[in-house]
Order: sequence, then structure tokens, then C-alpha cells
Amino acid sequence: MSEGKYIYCITGANEERTFGPIGIGSRGDVVHMVRYENLAAVVSNSPVIKYAVSRENMIAHQEVMEEVMKYYTVLPVRFSTIAEGRGSLSPEKTIKNEVLKNRYQEFKDLLKEMEGKVELGVKALWTDINVIFAEIVEENREIRILKKKLALENPLKMNQKIKLGEIVKSALDDKKNREGREILNCLKGISHDFRTNKTFGDKMIINAAFLVDVNQERVFDEKIEELRTKYNGRITFKYVGPVPIWNFVEIVVTWHE
Repeated sequence: MSEGKYIYCITGANEERTFGPIGIGSRGDVVHMVRYENLAAVVSNSPVIKYAVSRENMIAHQEVMEEVMKYYTVLPVRFSTIAEGRGSLSPEKTIKNEVLKNRYQEFKDLLKEMEGKVELGVKALWTDINVIFAEIVEENREIRILKKKLALENPLKMNQKIKLGEIVKSALDDKKNREGREILNCLKGISHDFRTNKTFGDKMIINAAFLVDVNQERVFDEKIEELRTKYNGRITFKYVGPVPIWNFVEIVVTWHE
């Protein structure tokens, strides 16, 4: 099996630096830089394979970037990007020529744009979904009427059960969207940008990422605490960061034939 260089991220650097034996794949490969002028790709030796999108591999990829973030602004590279030697070119030369040199100005501009910014992740979930369903019934007259009708019928009519389920689902989605907007509006004002990602299950209201100035992290922390106080246990907030800016930059490398 041939060996290549696994690329984690792009950064600006005027000196060489290594980051320890923390490379993906549990082989103890040392993470280091491949530099072109004042740009660097952060890499480690790796077999040329397609890495499985597993929790272990994704964490390894992210933890390398989190280590680099202690010293530099990083531009995340898509998971499982590996440079091979090409003809007479080593993997290092391939990275220098096809990645760093060819896209030099693009990366410099992005690094300037992202300097001093971090990504913060926020998930908001209803703590007790039964409380939310009770609120929906209280708020929606059509649901109350239909529930009373069904309670009086024996056996229950399947079409009415289906209709009730559809109405409740629609009301739940509306409530989720409404409360999600309230939370987003509170947080996006202190962010440069934000992204909303897919939510999972009935309880999750938002799954969002925010691009925030480093010097605004404390203000963002305080906003999260204000929201926790405002919703008083009714909504649970899962707050993580700073993390690599996955949701705002992902460098995709296409190798030339």
C-alpha cells in the first residue's frame, strides 16, 4: 500500500512546527507542516486509503485542527483528503505545487477573512416533550375538538387518528420554527454569520453554528446563560466551542491528472 500525506487544514506560517504523534489512523504519525512561502498545509503520513466516516476518525481529524488552532488561524480541509506522489513528485511536492502554490491568493484571502474568528455550536432541545405536546393541545382548538371526538368513539376511526397525528405534527413543527427563530435572533446579532443544520427527533429545536470574533466569546457565553435563565429548564442548551470553522469553510482539493 502506497504512502501519502493526509491533509487536515491550511494555515499561514512563517516557520516550521510539529504538533506531536496525533495523526489519524492510530499509528502515531507525527503531525507537521508542508510549507510554501508563508502558507502551510498541516499533514501527517498516511496510507493512501479512503478513511471511514467513523466517530474515531472524525474526532482524530478534528483534534489535530484544535491543536493547530492554539497557534494559528485554520482553514479546514475536507475529511479524508490525501496527497499521493505523482510521477517524479513526492506527496510534499504535490501539496506545494497543486494546493498551496496554485491556490495561494485564495487561501491568503480566506485566512485574512477568518483571522480572529471561531465557530461556536449550539443545540437547543425541549427538556420534556410531553410538556410541549400539552402546550400544543392548549394552544390549538382544532386539536382539542378532535381529541374529544376520538375519546368518545370506540373503536377509534383510523382516518381521524391519522388526521390528528398530522395536525399535531404540523403544530409541533410550527412551534419548533417559532421558538427556534427566537433563539437564533438572540444569538445572530453578536455573530458574523450562522448556519442551521439538520435537527434530529421531536425535541431538538435548533442545531446551529455561529461564526464569532474571539473577543466576543464571553458576550456569547453570557447570551447562552440569559437564554438558559429565560427558558428556566424548559429548554436545554448544549453549547460547544471554539471548534474548527467547519460550517463556514471547507477546503476541497481536486487533484489534476
